[in-house]
Amino acid sequence: MHFSGLRVIKEALTGHKGWKPLWRDPEPKPAYDFVIVGGGGHGLATAFYLAKTFGQAKVAVLEKGWLGSGNIGRNTTIIRSNYLLPGNEPFYEFSMKLWETLEQETNFNSMVSQRGIINLYHSDAQRDAYRRRGNAMLLAGADAQLLGPEDLRARLPYLNFDNARFPIKGGLLQARAGTARHDGVAWGYARGADMRGVDIIQNCEVTGIRIEGGAVKGVETTRGYIGAGKVGVAVAGSSSRVMQMAGMRLPIESHVLQAFVSEGLKPLIDTVITFGAGHFYISQSDKGGLVFGGDIDGYNSYAQRGNLPVVEDVAEGGMALMPMIGRARLLRSWGGIMDMSMDGSPIIDATPVDGLYLNAGWCYGGFKATPASGYAFAHLLATGRSHETATAYRLDRFARGHLIDEKGAGAQPNLH
Repeated sequence: MHFSGLRVIKEALTGHKGWKPLWRDPEPKPAYDFVIVGGGGHGLATAFYLAKTFGQAKVAVLEKGWLGSGNIGRNTTIIRSNYLLPGNEPFYEFSMKLWETLEQETNFNSMVSQRGIINLYHSDAQRDAYRRRGNAMLLAGADAQLLGPEDLRARLPYLNFDNARFPIKGGLLQARAGTARHDGVAWGYARGADMRGVDIIQNCEVTGIRIEGGAVKGVETTRGYIGAGKVGVAVAGSSSRVMQMAGMRLPIESHVLQAFVSEGLKPLIDTVITFGAGHFYISQSDKGGLVFGGDIDGYNSYAQRGNLPVVEDVAEGGMALMPMIGRARLLRSWGGIMDMSMDGSPIIDATPVDGLYLNAGWCYGGFKATPASGYAFAHLLATGRSHETATAYRLDRFARGHLIDEKGAGAQPNLH
């Protein structure tokens, strides 16, 4: 089924009787060429590009719950490529370009909104750091613009500019950044993969990885054994637990990241804003809710819920930046499990087990990286070589000392 405006009109005139499920619900086959463990954004994007770009037909995605029940549906929907270091900036700019064509490529409305992001700065030193980052972005082909206080007052008059403790002196703007509907991203990739023959198997938890002679042979699941030529693991905060089945210990800690949404309000914030004097970021959804978040919880956890001290800290950051939101009622909150790597940057690499590949360590960058992560992981699985934008994401960089010291905003180690 091809989605279009004409299709919507036709269904409206015929009682909406022609809509079909977005993807099949198949039984698992005995074996596949590629098995992707994890039915989140990265796993679904990997399967989509394996089928579409690399022509691989025998692909399965295994999800222990329902599709989109993990971090792909538990984030603040921000997409951006405003990174500094050469190991990261080209990759995230590649992802930004894929975001810009995603809806046409998947024929699905993922509600990609390039409303821009503004990182506020509050000191001369922070201004100089943002200028450096903006120049690095321009050199990598991204867009960046340094805004002064008068520019910001015109764009964001509701901010607390004159606070004596955190005066706002300017900001770094990436106009092409913005937001996307997280569920729509998962559904679009799932539908696109399914249309190309990928089996998306829900309620299928991996309980073991079968390895013989140093090579992966398949996975044990709650729905039986499934053979595989290659296995790609993309399970975010559960990476350590799944890879332990293969006898591997990862340089990762799992932490909870909370996010919040307010009651629906009239249109106010037409961009994404980050607070430079604390960890707070905010945007407004199409339904009117203010969507915001801050730091991860400082203890290791596999729970999809957080704790009250971080709620208080996030609220304090929001009140310092824009005190009027203190009158808005909090509608709900949720938590996602972040796989915080030891340098704040991700891992896309083959493992010492032949045929077993890993996509992990995304820290705060997982959602915005979804298209490029899927493409680069598919490239690695199909060709055995790292994609040109992901060559720095080697698993052994921690042993070799080739770290990517980009801020991942984590609690440990050294605040990333």
